[in-house]
Order: sequence, then structure tokens, then C-alpha cells
Amino acid sequence: MNLKQLSSALGLSQTTVSRALNGYPEVSEATRIKVELAAKQHNYNPSSRAKGLATGKALAIGHVIPVSTKHEMVNPIFGDFIAGAGEAYSRNGYEMVLSIVDDQNEESIYRGLKSRRAVDGVVVHGPTLNDPRIPLLNEIGLPFVVHGRSSGATSPYAWLDVNNKRAFHRAANFLYDLGHRRIGLVNGLEGMDFAHRRRAGYEETLRTNGIDIDPAIMRTGEMTEDFGFQSTREMLALDHRPTAIMTASMISALGVRRAIEDAGLVMGRDVSVVTHDDALSYLRNGGDIPIFTATRSSVREAGRRLAEMLLSEISEPSETPPNQLLEAELMVGLSTGPAPKDI
Repeated sequence: MNLKQLSSALGLSQTTVSRALNGYPEVSEATRIKVELAAKQHNYNPSSRAKGLATGKALAIGHVIPVSTKHEMVNPIFGDFIAGAGEAYSRNGYEMVLSIVDDQNEESIYRGLKSRRAVDGVVVHGPTLNDPRIPLLNEIGLPFVVHGRSSGATSPYAWLDVNNKRAFHRAANFLYDLGHRRIGLVNGLEGMDFAHRRRAGYEETLRTNGIDIDPAIMRTGEMTEDFGFQSTREMLALDHRPTAIMTASMISALGVRRAIEDAGLVMGRDVSVVTHDDALSYLRNGGDIPIFTATRSSVREAGRRLAEMLLSEISEPSETPPNQLLEAELMVGLSTGPAPKDI
């Protein structure tokens, strides 16, 4: 049913029906209720554009993805986050706007979104150390929430993050308790804040337990399956190879496993593996018993919570930007075991 048909059924003008559904104050409460009940009965929904004209809002949230990181859009981690955020947007009558932009034009895109009132707020993905987007968005006054944190950022900002440092501290301690003293690290890109924090947790554990930091068994790069494979193959070729490897992503963990098996070794017996991000909708970590020991954190739930945080800030801005720090669970799977005694 369209607007014309609904108006005819109610015996009201299209203007009156439209105004009633879109929140115009001049429509009486009785008329508004009557129109809303009829719209629900006939499964009619006004367009978000019309609602925006009535409320002065775009009823849209922006997700700006730089060209250099556009591959994230096909990453199951990004997909889960967007799915969770999308649930919150839909429930609150908001739409999602995804923009792929040239890295050099990112600032102008944010300024354009603000000046055109194209969105009511934005989500900042993949924060780096001293991320320049945070002071920019504070300057132009566009509401935003960061998925993660930016070490070195001096101005207040809203964020939601996983306690990456503690997650990797716990994982490294778990391996230490199993007798491992040669623990490798396959991390994300060094400039990314989450990778910085995960490395800090890993290194802190080693130092606390009197183990020297060895760059020969540490790798940083894009968290792809091939990166996990190549990094692990190089480490296993060393005279003093690691007996355990920690990796920052389920995707790179698959490459770590492939390299271990390619070397004729058995994961969990010859080389233990601990990964992060195992609570993914389309990349399950086994069935009842996890394949990988993992620090578990639901990316989908993070997306939902962050979206709700941003919508709340748009509706009622707080004096102090809100922050949420989520803790990851350590789930023991088949990929870890005692350190082999012959290494």
C-alpha cells in the first residue's frame, strides 16, 4: 500500500497522513494514533527521507572506509560488526551509509558529510596510534564513536574497545603455564592501535617471566591467511623455532595451522596456537570443542553496542564522551598443549 491508498482508506489528505507519520507537531494526537494504527495494519512505512525532513535529521550513520583498507569490507570480522550495528540502526529507524574514499580525501569527505547533513554521525574504523580523525571530527562537530582506541589521542572521544592488552597477557600466561618459553607472535599491522596493545600484553608477560623479547619470532602485517602461513613457515625454519605461536586473527590462525601441517608437525602437540576473534558468525571455531584456543570476543555484539552508543550520543549528547571496554574470554581448544620436551 502506498501513501495515496492509505490516505484514501482513512479519508484524510496525503499531507495530513504524511505529517502524522513523520512527527509534525501540528497534527492532533488522536489523528496521529489513528494514522499509525492504520499504517501498521496495512504494513505501510514512511520513507526515512520524509522522516528526516520532519525531524531535521538525516536518520543515517556513516561508515567511511579508506581505499587502503577497503579489503576490510570482505573480512568476516568487518561483516559481523556491520551486521550488529545494522540491527541497532534498523531498530531505531536509521540507515547505514558506506563510503569508500581515497585516503588523501578522507578529511574532505568528513567535512562534506557534516556540511551537507548527509549523516547524523559516523563510526571510525581501524584507529591508528595518534589517529588524526579524532581531532578532526571533534573540530567539525560531527558525532562519532571509535571502534577501538587511539593511544596518544589527547582530546576526549567516545569509544568501544576490547581489552586487547589483557587478552594477550592472559593468553601468553596460559602458554607459559603449559611450559612454553619460546612463544612467537603473528600480529596485525604495527600502526594499528589494537596491534600495539596486543603486543604490549605479550611482551609484558614475557618480561615478567624472565623471557627475552626476540624479534626473530615476531611478525606484523595484514591479518590474512597467507600472512599467517608465511610468517609461521619462516619461524619454523629457525634453528631455535617457537613451540607456541600467538596470532591476532582467526583468519591468520588458519595460515599458521597450514604452515605447521606443511612442516610435518601437529598443532597442539608440536606447536601450540592461540588466536583472537573466534566468535564469528561465518567462521566458526569448531563445534562443542573449539579447534583453536582463543581469546573470544563477539564482534557482532560490539557492533550492536557501539551503534547504540552513537545513537544515544546523537539523541542526547553527554558532557563526557562514553567509553566501553569489553573483556575477552579465554576458551581452551585443541590447538594448545604442553611444551614438547625435545625442543
